[in-house]
Amino acid sequence: MESFYMNVLDNQKHTQIRSNSFDKATDEFRTGKINLDKTLKLLIKLNIPFDYVHVKYVFKKISNQPKTGTITIEEFRAIYRTLAHRSEIHELFCSYSPNRKILPEINLIEFLRKEQFVIDANEAIASELIAKYEPVEEVQRKKQMSFEGFLRYMNSKDCLIYKREHTIVYQNMNYPLRDYFISSSHNTYLISDQLIGPSHLWGYSSALMKGCRCLEIDCWDGPQNDPVVYHGHTLTSKITFRTVIEVIDKYAFVISDYPLVLSLENHCSPKQQEVMADYLETILGDKLLTTIIGDTFPTDLPSPEELKFKILVKNKKVGTLEETVLRRGLDSHGEIGEFVEEVEQSEDDEADESTPTPPKSPLLKRRNAVKRSPPPPRKKRKIKKVKLAMELSELVIYTKAEKFKSFEHSRANQKFYEMNSIGEVKARKLAKQSANEFVLHTAKFITRIYPKGTRATSSNYNPQEFWNVGCQMVALNFQTPGLQMELQNGKFMDNGRCGYLLKPEFMRDSATQFNPYNVTGNHNPITLSIRLISGYQLPPSNLSRTNKADPLVHVEIHGVPEDQVKQQTCVIKSNALCPRWNETFTFNVQVPELALVRFSVEDQISLAANEFLGQYTLPLLCMNKGYRHVPLFSKLGDRLDPASLFVYIWYY
Repeated sequence: MESFYMNVLDNQKHTQIRSNSFDKATDEFRTGKINLDKTLKLLIKLNIPFDYVHVKYVFKKISNQPKTGTITIEEFRAIYRTLAHRSEIHELFCSYSPNRKILPEINLIEFLRKEQFVIDANEAIASELIAKYEPVEEVQRKKQMSFEGFLRYMNSKDCLIYKREHTIVYQNMNYPLRDYFISSSHNTYLISDQLIGPSHLWGYSSALMKGCRCLEIDCWDGPQNDPVVYHGHTLTSKITFRTVIEVIDKYAFVISDYPLVLSLENHCSPKQQEVMADYLETILGDKLLTTIIGDTFPTDLPSPEELKFKILVKNKKVGTLEETVLRRGLDSHGEIGEFVEEVEQSEDDEADESTPTPPKSPLLKRRNAVKRSPPPPRKKRKIKKVKLAMELSELVIYTKAEKFKSFEHSRANQKFYEMNSIGEVKARKLAKQSANEFVLHTAKFITRIYPKGTRATSSNYNPQEFWNVGCQMVALNFQTPGLQMELQNGKFMDNGRCGYLLKPEFMRDSATQFNPYNVTGNHNPITLSIRLISGYQLPPSNLSRTNKADPLVHVEIHGVPEDQVKQQTCVIKSNALCPRWNETFTFNVQVPELALVRFSVEDQISLAANEFLGQYTLPLLCMNKGYRHVPLFSKLGDRLDPASLFVYIWYY
């Protein structure tokens, strides 16, 4: 083996690299002096993942000639050893290697079965892994794996925490639309705040490339009879409705084949509504759903599978779907429909329920003790007439916008093709006061939740509380990074990132008794154990010019209130390169179907403040068991290669 390889580690280590590859890579360094730039190139040639800041720090630390900015081959070997050798993985390798140098095929099979929970592991699977990851041809021929091959395997996609089978569409897509959580965006056209921020077409392309399946379009009358899109009555910039639809046409089905819903906030006059309808039909063509699926009138919503590559319009509608079907083929150009709508002058959706009320004076308290305060004034209601261009109204098929009044009213009157939009404040009150009724409602009708109007900075609410009651379209401001969007992105990674997730069976049952605030009955609770072993090349702190961050990790469960919990590791001082924790956390999860697991890495700046370094969020049931590595992402959702955590996962 020495004729093929040279050992770049000391005698106690066994990570090896090909001598011919090493020789080719070092031809230009025969002077014996290597600078930082050439060090980086050599690491790339040797397929060693690295973070520039970490390499720069190690380079300066190891170099004996800091003034010249160069190192010797021996010093390079020390850098290689620092970056490539993972002591925690070497310990694992040695526990299954009879001689601590080579892992025979039979021992690899034992490792796969016992540690990685590959129950069907056999010679064929082991041979495939050896052929894929073992760099030493001589070792390959003997059906063995060296430590370097084992290290490559442990750092590969085969050992990611995320289940590979969940990276494709694997769920049954033949249930009615209402039976799915649907990735949804609010104010999609905005890329900043809601007062003076710009409207931009990038908001639509970006959301679609993230798998979003419900986009919002705020439409207003524009000049030259050309509708525009912007946040009305603000200083946000304007873009034309036509260009928005052109971008949607281009990106609608790049990431997902499943139906896209356009949620229209329609403030246009009937004349410009006709222009909108014309743009939708001419630009989208056959992609636009303009009539029911099949020849017979439906009694339920179609499935995502039946609506593949179709775009649906969500808007108010004149009359019923039955009437639309009867008018099929008739020219409705120039026709205007009208209906009456009840409007509340004061909507609690726009109020901030957390706004503190001023304290009462003692005098007021005494008066109130004697005299009852008058009941709150009833909200004034007014009636307004809504005019709709019939051309636009006829394009609304399975997603008619219907104002929510009460669960009782919906049970008695709502049609299967009618859906509700409810503001977060009202929805939160309904969820807390009538959680089971809310779940029963969403088992029958699509419900969209949107942020309250006082979120001027485009901040987001926590979507988990509305997924907990089965709301299908929990619309978020995709342009605003943070915990809320991390939960959104983590949840919708599942099912091949197609933007549709089949709701748990207990949320699809029309007679369900599920209440997220009072979990009873058999919901298949599980015990989850996470051993957080180590970190690898963690993102350096912005407040440190070296890798001397003091990292810690939060492990969080997001789900029903009973499952919400956060645990934290100890702080490892001055080591973002290879911190070791070896801490185990155990969680009892009552409703695993709704649970998300979030790993958040922070740098402890002080006892009172931490700096965010990276995070990873995924559904609990998408987690692989065994030894796994956890990739880390930035606040903006960018992969922070090669930064990762090394963990051991077990649940039952």
